[in-house]
Amino acid sequence: MTSADRAAVVREAAPAKINLALHVTGRRTDGYHLLDSLVVFTELGDRVSLSPGPLSLTLTGPFADAVPPGDDNLCLRAARAVGAEAAITLDKRLPPASGIGGGTADAAAVLRALGRTPDRPEALGADLPACLMSRSLRMQGVGEILTPVTLPTLHLVLVNPRVEVPTPAVFAALTRRENPGLPPFPADGDWPRWLTATRNDLESPALRLAPVIGDTLAALAAQGAQIARMSGSGATCFGLFPDAPAARAAATAIAAARPGWWVEATRSIAGLPPAAPRG
Repeated sequence: MTSADRAAVVREAAPAKINLALHVTGRRTDGYHLLDSLVVFTELGDRVSLSPGPLSLTLTGPFADAVPPGDDNLCLRAARAVGAEAAITLDKRLPPASGIGGGTADAAAVLRALGRTPDRPEALGADLPACLMSRSLRMQGVGEILTPVTLPTLHLVLVNPRVEVPTPAVFAALTRRENPGLPPFPADGDWPRWLTATRNDLESPALRLAPVIGDTLAALAAQGAQIARMSGSGATCFGLFPDAPAARAAATAIAAARPGWWVEATRSIAGLPPAAPRG
């Protein structure tokens, strides 16, 4: 790679997306479910790098072996959707199929790095519009209605018991699809208290499919989490803690007790800076 090529490398973060609350409010005639969800994005996430070259994908990181490298990979699909050629490197740090954005966040990072948006973004996942923004949002409809929300920095512990829960199976196991939306946001800014009046409607069906999610929630609660809840369709769960030291201590304790689990302390972000070429 020449010095000019190195200067043209663009790096983008692909932050984890956490559903702090997720209410299922209905289902359209085409089968897509209607949601009302409050989401945040975190400092923790995957990373993508794009450099000049024919379209290709190189996988690195602790979860590289769990990512399909073929033409169906969302990074490659995102580039093809906008007619771009680039050599893409995906540093996979988040467990795949775990309810925290994953491949959709990676695709969004590729599109941000390219500075382009496809004509049919929904083809890359219902979460793509939110992942493109990567900031605190209220998501409604099937993910296309987005309202920015101002939240304080939240200190989180993410725990995945290293099981994959297929999203279609979780939605199929729902027993009730017509539920009230989110309550009014707190005027006093007490988000932990507000969250206690919300829920994740996908948690119960996911628990029936993967009971170990209950162990994950119990481990977070045992460490004093203000809220312990599953994100998305699972199986990753999050615990909300009052500050960074409390989150780090909880993560350390859970990781020691459950060495086979994926455990990380992180915090929410206000947003992402624009991608810029860096050498």
